[in-house]
Amino acid sequence: MRIGVVDIGTNSTRLLIADVGAEGAVAELDRRTRVTRLGDGVDASGALAEASMARVFATLDAYAAAIAAAGCDATTAVLTSAVRDAANGAQFTATVRDRYGLDARTITGEEEAALTYRGATSERADRPGAGPLLVIDIGGGSTELVVGSGSDVRFHVSTQVGVVRASERHLHHDPPLPAELAALRAEAGATFAAAVPAEARASVAVGIAVAGTATSCASIDLALEPYDPARVHGHRLALATLEALLERLAAMTVEARRAVVGLHPDRAPTIVAGVGILVESLRAFGLEAVEVSEHDILRGAALACAAERRPG
Repeated sequence: MRIGVVDIGTNSTRLLIADVGAEGAVAELDRRTRVTRLGDGVDASGALAEASMARVFATLDAYAAAIAAAGCDATTAVLTSAVRDAANGAQFTATVRDRYGLDARTITGEEEAALTYRGATSERADRPGAGPLLVIDIGGGSTELVVGSGSDVRFHVSTQVGVVRASERHLHHDPPLPAELAALRAEAGATFAAAVPAEARASVAVGIAVAGTATSCASIDLALEPYDPARVHGHRLALATLEALLERLAAMTVEARRAVVGLHPDRAPTIVAGVGILVESLRAFGLEAVEVSEHDILRGAALACAAERRPG
């Protein structure tokens, strides 16, 4: 079954077109990402801005054409943190549904966490004795933390910690002041510690990080130019490596970050917040390293969509 999935997040709008087999095998045919910054100012204003929505609509024009050309059997669009939080979020979702013919819905933080875990673990064989694993999904407006074993989710939470939200709250200088970065990290660390019970944090043996912050960190660490998803997927990042990367990026201006090999220029404004959040998530769970995965909510949503529409 050919599925077209659109993920409309706080920071980026992404597309996956894939063939999903009856046993859950996923063959990706087209995958795209564009930084659209839908969540700009939502934390302060409580509403999606016209310019931000226009950027998403321009991206969806291209994505809808790709979905039509691919002859998809079904489509789904998931809208996350910024749309959940915005007063005009429901109206925006309805426009996406009506204008582009997508089966679009705003999902809860819990649904986001479950779909992300499903995508991240769908092709991962259980490792005997490895214990529970943690999936970290750092988005623009929220960070989802999911603890599970095999296909079973044991704990999940969606926190109000995201790269756009944290940047707007804390990073007011370019480059950011040390005190600003310290405040960002302190808020993230305290939020994670409060949101996840100590026993759940202590149970985790392996960490998997998905989405733009993690994949960007891997790409920078590997000095990839151009980006290579095959090399990023499965790349292991040590906590010490991430700490050093955070120090390096935080010392740069946004314009200097745009030239960093391995970092997409559009992610330069929010990457410092992202790495800070990733570091604090590892510290909250006592992890010394994290594995980066290209499999995330897009894959999880494709699997869920195919399962819902498959007869029987």
